Amino acid sequence: MEYKDYYKILGVDRSALDDEIKRAYRRLARKYHPDVSTEADADDRFKEANEAYEVLKDPEKRAAYDRIDPNQAQAQNSDAGFQPPPGWDRGFDFQGGGYTEGGDPSSFSDFFESLFGRNYAGGGGRRPQGFASPRGQDHIARVELDLEDAFTGGKRRVTLSAPEVNEHGQAVERARSLNVTIPKSVRAGQQLRLAGQAKSGANGGAPGDLYLEIGFKPHPHYRLDGADLILDLPVAPWEAALGATVKTPTPNGPVDLRIPPNSKDGKRLRLRGRGMPGRKPGDLYAVLRISLPPADNETARAVYERMAQEMPFNPRAHLGV
Repeated sequence: MEYKDYYKILGVDRSALDDEIKRAYRRLARKYHPDVSTEADADDRFKEANEAYEVLKDPEKRAAYDRIDPNQAQAQNSDAGFQPPPGWDRGFDFQGGGYTEGGDPSSFSDFFESLFGRNYAGGGGRRPQGFASPRGQDHIARVELDLEDAFTGGKRRVTLSAPEVNEHGQAVERARSLNVTIPKSVRAGQQLRLAGQAKSGANGGAPGDLYLEIGFKPHPHYRLDGADLILDLPVAPWEAALGATVKTPTPNGPVDLRIPPNSKDGKRLRLRGRGMPGRKPGDLYAVLRISLPPADNETARAVYERMAQEMPFNPRAHLGV
């Protein structure tokens, strides 16, 4: 997938005002409209201009798009292809619906879809005609919690960003903070509904609902794999070779874990039910990582030398050398 520089496509600066963007789009639309243009690539250029205008004319989409570093994105283009950076939309208060009125989603690129299509605001798409309501539209914001919040729950303060147009016609982000009750056993991808916390409807209509889509921040010890947790557990060579019972951290406190004799680096040991909480709790997998003591003094070096003499061992035997 290729990153698209919408400002470059329309030929405007990143600081361009709404009127400049509109004029640039209209100029390109007149030039490349398939009904009037004779240029070979007119259809593609017309679609590109429509897509760029779809994003840059909309304050929400433009503010979200501006979060992506264009230099890093272009570097990805020349390497393995663009992928949205992790957390690019974290804490962003998105309006329901991926397309503004007049947008044609069938002609938009994979790049647009990855940001604003099915995954945008829960995959809303354009609001059908005939279903207008004075009630405000629902919004969605993606927030990241500490992993421990799933085990303890409780009140948390989250900060969200929402786009608005300033007096110069530029899209800027406005921050607001909310106190949110996090239920125990919350899972990644789960949405929490905050009734009436989105924008009000037209003519004093009731506000819509705000949905918080839950994610978890990277943890210093655990990796999340669905409902399971993965822990890299350092063990000493003698613990792996002879077997041992070692203290092992879990989110609910340390437990004793038995290491079988002759365990190899990378061996996975399961602690059933010690993963993410829920009606069916996940498991915690301890991945053994053999940690070598440093030979940083005479005594330690003597031990290693004695091992080399008394324990002939070729770790590269399987390579035929």
